[in-house]
Amino acid sequence: MRQTWKRRLSVLLAAVLLLGAVGCSGGGAAAGGKEQVRLMVWSPSEDQSKDSGEWLQTCCNNFAALHPEWDITFVYGVADEATAATTVSQDAEASADVFLYSNDTITTLTDAKALAKFGGKYADEIASFTSQALLDSVTLDGYLYGVPFTTNTWYMYYDKSVFTEEDVKSLDAMLEKGVVSFPFTNSWYLPAFYFANGCTLFGDGTQEELGVDFGGENAVEVTNYLVDLIANPNFVVDADGSGMAGLRDGSINAIFTGSWDSASIKEILGDNMGAAALPAFTLNGESKQMLAYAGSKAVGVNAHAENMVAAVELAVYLGSAEAQRLHYELRSVIPSNTDLLEDENVKNDPVVIAQNDTFDRTSILQPFVSKMGNCWSPVENMGKAIRNGSTTHDNAAEQTAAMNDAMNSDGIS
Repeated sequence: MRQTWKRRLSVLLAAVLLLGAVGCSGGGAAAGGKEQVRLMVWSPSEDQSKDSGEWLQTCCNNFAALHPEWDITFVYGVADEATAATTVSQDAEASADVFLYSNDTITTLTDAKALAKFGGKYADEIASFTSQALLDSVTLDGYLYGVPFTTNTWYMYYDKSVFTEEDVKSLDAMLEKGVVSFPFTNSWYLPAFYFANGCTLFGDGTQEELGVDFGGENAVEVTNYLVDLIANPNFVVDADGSGMAGLRDGSINAIFTGSWDSASIKEILGDNMGAAALPAFTLNGESKQMLAYAGSKAVGVNAHAENMVAAVELAVYLGSAEAQRLHYELRSVIPSNTDLLEDENVKNDPVVIAQNDTFDRTSILQPFVSKMGNCWSPVENMGKAIRNGSTTHDNAAEQTAAMNDAMNSDGIS
């Protein structure tokens, strides 16, 4: 009996050792002693196209070279940062191990238990090259859920032959000298005027129970201001690319957008391209600073990744200074790595300066509480109503209250 038990124990130990050699992460032993690792990676199509230098493939090949202990097979898929969360949350086990996502979709992923947490040495490494504000943008309930690789916000581009650096600090001054185009019916942009006068979303942005405060007298004052603004002949609504078209034919002298349009604007304006943080405007005799939504784009890891260690290591690499530099060089993606931002070629780029100045000074962190989804349509409808003339000074208070009620509802009447 004792010998039989010993033999069984010996077999069991051998099996445990074999499992340890293969690795509980799901990899297998490859020829030459390397561990076989398969990683599915998703990014926007632009990050993988030959015209844009194949950023993703290049980074993955560089990562593989840094890890000779793994025999890595990469499987690439296309998903942009805005929509990746929806796909991953619907079927995490069939989705990418590593993907890029916008921080405002973080609750979609965490609610589905589809996003891995970064802790220990990985959290320390990420914190070593990332500002606290950016870390906060991917932190929920005290847990870090990604590797930020760029800030995500919008700001102003302008024609330097029309406006001076002093002019662009004031929307009033700009409207006296040239034509300004603004995405007035886009609910990612229009709240900038309401935030300027003290309107809030969910307290500090994380207090969902406090709801939306876009309905007081301060909000009504902004609605009345916007009714007058839309009537100014030097202020035009940017929709369906009209702002860029106007910049090209010279009928528009300033537009509001982000780094994704910088190459096109540089092609149009050349040396006359200027970029700046948001201007202030005058409301009832007082200067009010416009405030853009701000967030980040980050590299996330699927909580169901089979090769978890390799997936986390790859995510950290894709957010590293080396990968961010390549992203900037190939696609003008503004880096967030604190060391890289001190590079002379990076820190002197006017687009980098404008984006970082906006993030640091003229923005608020976009809330990612679940009820934020109730806020988009009411603001868009307000912009359209002002543009169409159905919201006027006579009914501004009523219309503002209706917008606020809709933002605080669950969409059920």
